[in-house]
Amino acid sequence: MKIKDCFYIGTVVAKYSYKGELLVKIDSDNPEQYLNIESFFVNLDTGLVPFFVKNCYLHKSELLRIKFENVSNEDQADSLLKKDIYLPLKFLPPLEGKKFYFHEVLGFDVKENNQIIGSISRIQENNAQALFEIEKKDRSISMIPVHDDFIIEVNRVERYIRVKIPEGLLDL
Repeated sequence: MKIKDCFYIGTVVAKYSYKGELLVKIDSDNPEQYLNIESFFVNLDTGLVPFFVKNCYLHKSELLRIKFENVSNEDQADSLLKKDIYLPLKFLPPLEGKKFYFHEVLGFDVKENNQIIGSISRIQENNAQALFEIEKKDRSISMIPVHDDFIIEVNRVERYIRVKIPEGLLDL
């Protein structure tokens, strides 16, 4: 399994007990959806490795307390600290309408007034506001905020996003 075929769930942030239990900070509004997962992929130095779940509980609002099979002591748990956890993309529920996952719209065309502005080459998430990085036909790059007010339609079949953006925004 490769990271490009997965989505990020969270990070192992602490040990919970001396018996190998771990606390995982979940990057989700709905962490309880992961309580019945049979296994997670842990990003180790050697790549993604599946770890099968023995027990999984909700711990506070954004933490999962997980006991993996074959992790039975503090030393084994220590080796997983600060490691990222992933699941295959097939576990993501499909979205409809104007909602989308960032990875799913990469390569989509961006249209305004039935004119193609360019295609989404990347989505920058490290800013206060996520940005579509749009590569235009002339190879120049424009940025458009990923904002519900700008997005009119997401067409998954024809692979485009129709937008209405403020005048002059593409010139910045």
